Amino acid sequence: MVTSNEIDIADLKRIAGVVQSNHGYDFHNYAMSSFKRRIQRILDVKKLSVEALLQKITSQPQFIDEFLGELTVNVTEMFRDPNFWILLRDQVLPALAKSHQPIRIWHAGCSTGEEVFSMAILLNEMNLANHSILATDLDPRVLAKAQGGTFNIKNFELNEKNYSRLNTGNRLQKWFRESKGNAVIDPALLNSVQFQKHDLVTGKIDGFFDLILCRNVMIYFNQALQNDVLTKFHRSLIMGGFLAIGSKESLIWCDVASKFEIVSASEKFYRKIKG
Repeated sequence: MVTSNEIDIADLKRIAGVVQSNHGYDFHNYAMSSFKRRIQRILDVKKLSVEALLQKITSQPQFIDEFLGELTVNVTEMFRDPNFWILLRDQVLPALAKSHQPIRIWHAGCSTGEEVFSMAILLNEMNLANHSILATDLDPRVLAKAQGGTFNIKNFELNEKNYSRLNTGNRLQKWFRESKGNAVIDPALLNSVQFQKHDLVTGKIDGFFDLILCRNVMIYFNQALQNDVLTKFHRSLIMGGFLAIGSKESLIWCDVASKFEIVSASEKFYRKIKG
């Protein structure tokens, strides 16, 4: 039996419909189990019924940012999966530097920015100054944090451990200073980064990229939406450009699968070979 504070499929569809009609965000094709889990958490934390949540979404425009913050999953760290970054440093970026300048990079679903900071440091260490980075996310609150170039100092040890696996001879602290419990990146490293609010479901991005990274975002989408997003990424890449997705994600089943070659199956790196 469904209690008054427990949601069913009909409730989820109603919530998705009201969010879309009032604010333009489309969650209909998010993975249902994940969407239900996050909505249930919002109801529990805010002590709301479904009807009260719908009322807040409809009548309180400022609530949508808080809603998005609760709905989106923002678990990230610097140099996550170090072997991925080693492949990026040793194979992917050198190939791009040799064939195309400037290197244009899109971090899609950048969350609080740790992956962007990692890329900026890597490019600096490789002396690849001729580059531009677009960092986008749906949630304006995490985007603002990313733009500020900070993360909680308590996460520094984990980030340092990941970075040490790259064997650069540097310490991660070379690129940061401590301020009020946060690690703050050298702002010069973010000079080439443009932060932009963007919805992968409904939004458009102008221009073409040499490298697109969208890691651990599409696991929250159903297959139809994953297919749509991967098609957008294919369209946004130059010929020979690279796409990186998350370790638990795949594109082998999607419509554009034959238009990519596998660069690394273990690190989920692909290269566009057909238009």
